[in-house]
Amino acid sequence: ADPGSLKTLDKIGEIRKQVRKFAFPEVDQILLGGDTAVQYDTKAANERDVRVIGPIVLAIIFVILVILVRSIVAPLYLLGSVVLSFSASLGISVLIFTHLLGHDGIGQGVPTYMFIFLVALGIDYNIYVIARVKEESQKHGTRKGTIIAITSTGGVITSAGLILAATFAALATLPLRDLFQLGFVVSLGVLMDTFWVRGFMVPSFVMLLGKWNWWPFMRENT
Repeated sequence: ADPGSLKTLDKIGEIRKQVRKFAFPEVDQILLGGDTAVQYDTKAANERDVRVIGPIVLAIIFVILVILVRSIVAPLYLLGSVVLSFSASLGISVLIFTHLLGHDGIGQGVPTYMFIFLVALGIDYNIYVIARVKEESQKHGTRKGTIIAITSTGGVITSAGLILAATFAALATLPLRDLFQLGFVVSLGVLMDTFWVRGFMVPSFVMLLGKWNWWPFMRENT
């Protein structure tokens, strides 16, 4: 079979599982190697990295947001919006890669690098927005303060997002599939963060929750 196909890769784990059932007194252990086995091990390592790195990164960012915003509620939906943006970008990109571009799937290391980039970049924008929202809300109330904050930061964040997306899009011009996919996915995610998350999701949550955004350190004038 094709040594690089997902179907063949999945057989590596099954073969190793079956081999462990055999016991020979004169044989200490039986190993299965080769390029396909290496690809399988790399795939398994990347999947483990996502499961380990993801929660650690999110936990660290959550603590930083709580300290910065002095709230527990706002950091929850700020993190949630970034994770949603990551998931949507990955899902849309996989559909494009497999159904339009004819790729077998997404590169093994792409989701890990994509997660790190998008969470870091997306949370930067959210920090900038929520800090300004909180400042303006204390002066003008939640609704008016949010409108002032989004209006004030919109041009800066939009410009930064477009420049950043264009920078990562440059990777999509390279002939290497994994770099092309990484550039495409990160660019799409940055654009979603710039226009959808920052422009719609975060302001909507702020207005819906009102003073509860800043729980347990709420102020009466918000």
